[in-house]
Amino acid sequence: MVVAAFAALYIIWGSTYLGIAIALRDIPPFLLAATRFIAAGVILYAWCRLRGQSTPPLSSVKKIACSGIVMLFLGTGSLVWAEQYIPTGIAAIVIATVPLWFVLLDKRQWHFYFSNPAVITGLLVGFCGVLVLFAGHRSGGYATGNMQLVGFVVLLLGSVAWAAGSLYAKYTPMEGSTGIKASIQMMAAGFISLVPSFASGEQHQFDISRVSVPAVMAIGYLVTFGSLIGFLSYVWLLGVRSPSLVGTYAYVNPVVAVFLGWLFVHEPITRQQVIALIIILAGVIIVNFSKEKKLPAQLVLPPDR
Repeated sequence: MVVAAFAALYIIWGSTYLGIAIALRDIPPFLLAATRFIAAGVILYAWCRLRGQSTPPLSSVKKIACSGIVMLFLGTGSLVWAEQYIPTGIAAIVIATVPLWFVLLDKRQWHFYFSNPAVITGLLVGFCGVLVLFAGHRSGGYATGNMQLVGFVVLLLGSVAWAAGSLYAKYTPMEGSTGIKASIQMMAAGFISLVPSFASGEQHQFDISRVSVPAVMAIGYLVTFGSLIGFLSYVWLLGVRSPSLVGTYAYVNPVVAVFLGWLFVHEPITRQQVIALIIILAGVIIVNFSKEKKLPAQLVLPPDR
């Protein structure tokens, strides 16, 4: 069970970047995000209710929905939109910076973070990796273009939004089980995703009769494996293994995403990408291990990819 659960985190979450890329071939980005989140949220909510878990009061539902909109609509939604313009491997490398944003935004822990030379070193190393990745774009290390640059920036801002939403969910008192909260977060993000979808006219661009079998399989994979099996595996592992061990998914996902992008959709792997990935992961590892030595274990949900 432990091996299977870790495989879910390492492989499934790392492969969702490819799943998004395949689904985007036939489904517009906001409609894709809405379909995935609403389907996964409804399924998880029904499952929790069948297990006897109660719906929290409206005051908590509003807070949970707010955290879901920031994390999933702004955070994961930015990933879906950005993958129209940037390769899956680059997207995964940018997402690897999320632990660094947690440090910068977690004001309650600033005294510890910024008095710890190792944490500061890790932050500087990690953001040097981001600069290397950006320089690769500017120097032609991978395909260039204005929209790819915009996609890069949007995804970076989405990573910040994910961290901000996670910290809000962490520090704001909310009633409800973990499963119920996750289902409400997903449904809220899904319904909000319909707003930009209709506003941008995606319904006129979308023809369900032209959706290919691979795209249908990809969105089914994102719903069942990415949003349900992956998330439940994460929650279960936290109960039987240390948070630092479970958190190693953050080091493996970008490697899996880069490899699968190269294998299945023939995305090039450049030397600059590899260097940026190594630098960013080095910074994240330095920060995480420094935090683990000094701070009590804290549960912060990972990006639902």
